Amino acid sequence: MAYTHTRIRRFNTKETYPEQNLDNDLCQAVVVEPGGRTVYLRGQCPQNLDDAKNIDSHDPVEQTHRVMKNIQQLIEEAGGDMSHLVKVVVYITDIRHREAVYRTMGEYIKGVYPVSTGLVVQALARPEWLVEIDGTAVIPA
Repeated sequence: MAYTHTRIRRFNTKETYPEQNLDNDLCQAVVVEPGGRTVYLRGQCPQNLDDAKNIDSHDPVEQTHRVMKNIQQLIEEAGGDMSHLVKVVVYITDIRHREAVYRTMGEYIKGVYPVSTGLVVQALARPEWLVEIDGTAVIPA
């Protein structure tokens, strides 16, 4: 069965946010045909998947690395890879961490072009968490 991800209106954040030090490949919409398997990821936090223990860091970069490694691991466990990621929603607790979080996330989505929504929230489930990211992937049938 043929399968494609069509990424509509690709862009890079270094052009859309020139005042910020970002380099993320994103797009405005993703069309998936004929569908494949859709994987909805729970919001991933800076904790280990195997034991649910928080990483020992209050650095937004280190927390984002853990979050994105979790996302990558879960997609791989579902039978896919990061190229199948179609959407991310990024929650941060401090606008001052935005560039660090997005730069780090960008390392994992280079060339992927998912759609992205970013929110600044008052708090996450644990006070030491600075970032949470949920995602959706569509894996070929």
